[in-house]
Amino acid sequence: MTPEHLLAAFQEQIRLGAGEGSTRSTRERVGLVFRVISSDPDDPWAMVDCPAGLGPDPDAVIAGERDHFASLGIPLEWKTYSYDVPADLGERLTRAGFVKEADEALMLGELPVLAADVVLPAGVTIREVATHGDARRVKQLYELVWSGAWGRADTDTSRDDELLDAADPNELSLLAEESADGPVRCAARVSLTPGTNFAGMWGGSTHPDWRRKGLFRALLATRARWALERGATLARVDASPDSEPILSGLGLQRVATTTPYKFVPERDGADPGTS
Repeated sequence: MTPEHLLAAFQEQIRLGAGEGSTRSTRERVGLVFRVISSDPDDPWAMVDCPAGLGPDPDAVIAGERDHFASLGIPLEWKTYSYDVPADLGERLTRAGFVKEADEALMLGELPVLAADVVLPAGVTIREVATHGDARRVKQLYELVWSGAWGRADTDTSRDDELLDAADPNELSLLAEESADGPVRCAARVSLTPGTNFAGMWGGSTHPDWRRKGLFRALLATRARWALERGATLARVDASPDSEPILSGLGLQRVATTTPYKFVPERDGADPGTS
């Protein structure tokens, strides 16, 4: 598939279709935007996407979403793509008080190209995250790799209980280790988007001392095979600069840049439009 075909499938199936929702969130369309809202009262957050543009008055839509979630005290991420309209969406978000975060590469491709077996280093095994102890060790790895930005690897945000959500058959979390009580050497997650051809590859992170040993590729291949067995045919990754060269070498294609803009409400009743 060409980059144009892949991006068209992503736009139609994910952004305009099934979206970014999961069992831990709800998704709804409100006017010109899609909202994804956490269903966990202990971890409130929201994400907004505007795949069909913002109409004749973009600033009013942006302010409306900002003020809506600020009134609820919920942190908001506006997920943008480089082909969004208006073309100056990022500048408008910044003027409205949103803070730009790091650009990421939207990489898409066909799952079979990722599924080839990879030889693991001696003594390393891959298995499913199965206990809270596993989840804590994965969190320790993410904190080491991302300086406390839990789950930022390949741009996913997760919590311990999310790694153990056995009620969702559309997700799998993996770790690579030398022993069950030792440090996690690499960790990653895959999630299917029901009703689409896509499997999302998230959280791929490798311990700094274990890079360039094939662990990232091995977990990628394991996730690809798992997704293929369940009917997915396409992969999507929001890739960090570290991951992009590896994924590119394996056949995934950068089709766009995705950039999150964050707005955290002021406390003590401050005016959300003055930050």
